[in-house]
Amino acid sequence: MDWEDARLFLTVAREGRLLGAAKRLGINQSTLSRRLTHLERDLQTTLVVRGPQGCALTAEGQALAQRLERAEDALLEGEALFRDRSTRVSGTVRIGTPDGFGVHFLAPRLNWLATRHPDLALELVPVPRSFSLSQREADVAIIVGRPERGRAVVSRLTDYSLGLYAAQDYLAEMGAPKAPEDLAAHRLVGYVEDLLYARTLDYAAEFFGALPPRIAISSALGQFEAVRAGAGVGVLHDYIARKEAGLVRLMPEISVRRSYWLAYHESQRAIHRVQAVVSFIKAAVAREPGWVIDGSGGPGAQASAARPSQTR
Repeated sequence: MDWEDARLFLTVAREGRLLGAAKRLGINQSTLSRRLTHLERDLQTTLVVRGPQGCALTAEGQALAQRLERAEDALLEGEALFRDRSTRVSGTVRIGTPDGFGVHFLAPRLNWLATRHPDLALELVPVPRSFSLSQREADVAIIVGRPERGRAVVSRLTDYSLGLYAAQDYLAEMGAPKAPEDLAAHRLVGYVEDLLYARTLDYAAEFFGALPPRIAISSALGQFEAVRAGAGVGVLHDYIARKEAGLVRLMPEISVRRSYWLAYHESQRAIHRVQAVVSFIKAAVAREPGWVIDGSGGPGAQASAARPSQTR
């Protein structure tokens, strides 16, 4: 079995589509398809069933992908033995994050890392979803809530708090809710419930109770923009919303806390470029004040959790 063909197959297995795999590899889709067929002929088996909705692995394909991932881990660990002889950081690191953390916090700070390590290429993927470290969807992942056990190195990055916000213009028209039961008279902005990838993201229920959002948006930044534009009352990240002069924090005694966790695959433990990114993220978070807002509306070490008893 040719290792290069095996590497191409592993990328197809992770992407689930020939087109996506070809773009990631930087080759033509027809070339990738031909190489995949060559590998199947060499092994005398079918690894992938190709269809209009993407590529599905056969049982043989799944078994091979698992073994190739272990082989890839061993190669990366071997590569690290020689990379660590130099302090030069090079190569590509993909960072997967929730959209609020990635766009609002991390993206504006990447200039420092890129300037310090000119041979380092950074890929930031800030989308509202989870990332598979074993399938190499990300080299470093920021996750809401402690990830499930697996072959990952995990550390708690920071706690953060969320509170109720509305724009000044909206409140001038609709009035400000003073208690949870007042929310029934307001337009609520929240998540698209069936698109939540983790139950820890269902924090709107802790504020709204059984009241459904009138406007549902599948990303934290989308909700922020809607609330800032006067769409209604929403649950926003305090570390994002507190810097927006046009937003008012409502019922500050009601707050919830969540945690960001940083994770990377254990095979990346000795990869110098990954560790440089991990150290940068940890240091950047440690320097930032105001991740948690207390009941008075200012930075603090405590946040109280309260859930309204409001029913529909």
